[in-house]
Amino acid sequence: MAKYYDEIGFATTAEDPVGSGIWKETIVKKKYPGDVLSATRRIESSDTINPDLNVSNRISILANQYAMDNFHSIRYAKYLGAKWKVNSVEVLAPRLILSLGGLYNG
Repeated sequence: MAKYYDEIGFATTAEDPVGSGIWKETIVKKKYPGDVLSATRRIESSDTINPDLNVSNRISILANQYAMDNFHSIRYAKYLGAKWKVNSVEVLAPRLILSLGGLYNG
């Protein structure tokens, strides 16, 4: 099992400018230690010229209180230099199990 220590991106929304009724999503970046539980990749053919690259990796991070309180807003996990979408989060305190999917383009 490989070790993990990298960036997790949490989405927060705020009215910008205040009172305008326009809400914008910003990303809060925090680093967490953990373990890579599985590392798998797959290429999906579609109607596009280049096939989509997806991973089916699972990463277990040691979560602090911020991560536990905001697990629902995790958007991506950085892994091997790329940002990957987090498809699902399993809460097993004090850990969060992140299931990764395609590249994050946010």
